[in-house]
Amino acid sequence: MSFSIAGKTAIVTGAANGIGLAIGRQFVEAGANVMFVDKDEERLISELGKEQDKGENICFFAGDLRKKLTIANLLSATIDAFDRVDILVNASRQIMVSDPLNAKEDGMECLLEQNLMASLRLSQAIAKRMICQAERDENEDEPVGAIINLSSIAAERAHPKLLAYSVSTAALNQMTRSLAVALAKNRIRVNAVAFGSVMSASLKDMLKGDEECRADVINHTPLGRIARAGEVAEAVQFLASESAGFMTGQIMTVDGGRSLLDPVASPAH
Repeated sequence: MSFSIAGKTAIVTGAANGIGLAIGRQFVEAGANVMFVDKDEERLISELGKEQDKGENICFFAGDLRKKLTIANLLSATIDAFDRVDILVNASRQIMVSDPLNAKEDGMECLLEQNLMASLRLSQAIAKRMICQAERDENEDEPVGAIINLSSIAAERAHPKLLAYSVSTAALNQMTRSLAVALAKNRIRVNAVAFGSVMSASLKDMLKGDEECRADVINHTPLGRIARAGEVAEAVQFLASESAGFMTGQIMTVDGGRSLLDPVASPAH
């Protein structure tokens, strides 16, 4: 693969399982230094303990990114380990089935905080660090950094039980575009990957023993299958690399053609 990120330092959130873990491992294989971040410390140790012993380009950090102090501590830990940050992947996300007629159970505040605000605050903190690095490097021709958000085709689809998730991902898409414009003068690119049905940890749990649901997902995907987490990781690596050097503010769709069908026909799992 020509999408080189060798020697770069990346922070990947939501990296204890599923898509975030796949992205982190893909980046390590591509020669990047990676800080794997998740609130589930036990899972991080379980997944990465042996890998961390193999080389100096893997570290992990456990904490709740909804807290501002956690973000500051994460940035400090990354600088201590690798001296800089070049790439941020906001892969931490939460899906919640919601009741649109019940404010106590619609999940709106929870998902906006988890899927939008935590990513925004972390992006702001990392962007400031990237700008400081650029001033220190004093090279006006070099790119400064890349931020990639993980979104969903649910942002463009209507399903009553996914009200909060759809709204939070739609807001994340607009945040991506707005940050892209705001940070362009600083040579920081901001893009997103919106995916459909990917065999993430949450989808695995949902499909376990439910062949009817699995068939429904596949039947509503023109390519006729569920994506591997690695296929999202490859798209993220492209956006993080110099091969995407003239791309910013874009929402790249990786969904097997699902968003081409009737948006109300089935949920965006």
